[in-house]
Amino acid sequence: MNALEIKNLNKSFLGFSLNNVSFTLPSGCIMGLVGENGAGKSTTIKLILDMLHKDSGTITILGRDNGKDISLIKEDIGVVMDEVGIPECLTVKQVGKVMRHTFQNWNDAEYTRLVQKLSLPDNKPFKGFSRGMKMKLGIAIAMSHGAKLLLLDEPTNGLDPVVRDEVVDMFYDFTRDEDHSILISSHIVSDLEKLCDYVAFLHKGKLLLCEEKDELISEYGIIHCTVEQLSELGKEVVKYKKETPYGAEIIVSRKDVPDGFKLSPISIEELFVFMVKEEK
Repeated sequence: MNALEIKNLNKSFLGFSLNNVSFTLPSGCIMGLVGENGAGKSTTIKLILDMLHKDSGTITILGRDNGKDISLIKEDIGVVMDEVGIPECLTVKQVGKVMRHTFQNWNDAEYTRLVQKLSLPDNKPFKGFSRGMKMKLGIAIAMSHGAKLLLLDEPTNGLDPVVRDEVVDMFYDFTRDEDHSILISSHIVSDLEKLCDYVAFLHKGKLLLCEEKDELISEYGIIHCTVEQLSELGKEVVKYKKETPYGAEIIVSRKDVPDGFKLSPISIEELFVFMVKEEK
């Protein structure tokens, strides 16, 4: 069973539309939803959670229709949004007591372990937390009630590089269980590149691609050459390009590269930036 299936999803607002988005997240995998601010990442996650009502399309979570059965599957979903909605007067200890009566499968021992691992103070009110501390608390809550699917909207935003790396390792450990899956949005592409099995690129409400990360890296490469050398490559070889007075950078399909050109590896971030510039 797939953790998440989205088919032909559409949602329009004044000045923005999410257009015909479709992707599938298999169980046991992590998908990175990559996009610049305003690309539609948060809108997509809110639609999955039925916080916004879709105009058309279908969303299936753990085999259930999200519009009909969202109340039945909330126990199986751990959520971290861009803003962690905790009453400002509560401390970490008090939050744990509240969540114990919120989730049927709440695990006090796991919550305690995670807040200690993330170095969160027990008795400091939430209103005194930095943005990074708030995100860490949201992550601890999401991972303490036996969720099978984590929906994470910019969860590493505001975390310093060391803590960000620790959190990424926590997500990786979570999906060692083949019944656990994660959809994580971020504009910090380097985090997703280390973590994800699948990558989906969103730009201005349009899904540019959704593929396995390893296949993308093995399929594409980058050539640095002169503008004159660029003319030697056929149009069918050049997927995306950037020309400057000093030369050219070209994204190519590895199998189509003619002899004599030096091919370098490409990062997910480079591929995304090239694709977005091409769209513009």
